[in-house]
Amino acid sequence: MIEESILKQAQQSIVDQDKEKASELARLIIEQGQDAMALMTQGFIPGINEVGDLFGRGTLFLPELIQAADAMQAVTDIINISLESTSQTVKKTSKILMATVKGDVHDIGKCIVVSLLQANGYEIVDLGRDVDTDKIIEQAIEHKVDIIGTSSLLTTTMGRQKDLEDALKSAGYKDKIKTMIGGAPVTGRWAAKIGCDAYAEDAQDAVIKAKELLGE
Repeated sequence: MIEESILKQAQQSIVDQDKEKASELARLIIEQGQDAMALMTQGFIPGINEVGDLFGRGTLFLPELIQAADAMQAVTDIINISLESTSQTVKKTSKILMATVKGDVHDIGKCIVVSLLQANGYEIVDLGRDVDTDKIIEQAIEHKVDIIGTSSLLTTTMGRQKDLEDALKSAGYKDKIKTMIGGAPVTGRWAAKIGCDAYAEDAQDAVIKAKELLGE
């Protein structure tokens, strides 16, 4: 069991956008043979959630938000590499494309979802933020993904998720690629209205919905 002080340090390293400290803690836990996923779910993820709250309240700004997301991505990579090398049960048999829609530069929520999906064995194609609908479809086809997941954190960009559904239908891929959406203003009702296959309330729910969509 990871010491509470270590979990607090992990959380604070993300809040402080301290990529070096966060990476050091992740490597330390792995070297000690402790539960790296516990460090992720009880330390780093609460940290990135706090960053999101601070940003929402206007006490932390976009440059800090991006740096925190970068620190989160660094520890996610370290932990996922460790899981792949030590676990024989992680099989990347399904691919999921993740993107924040065009016009939206918020990336925190998507980063958390990506980290948990990777930890559960899915291969992720992460296109980042502010991604055009055409690029999402182009990359989904090129990488032969099973699910497209999009995030919208602004009510003004939610329409992009509908645009994606319409474009997939027009291109003849709606029945071939499942879709999943999320984001602060997004709801299950919105997902049903635009014809999306699933709505994920948070990162853990995204894992559950992905498994359901893939029949696992």
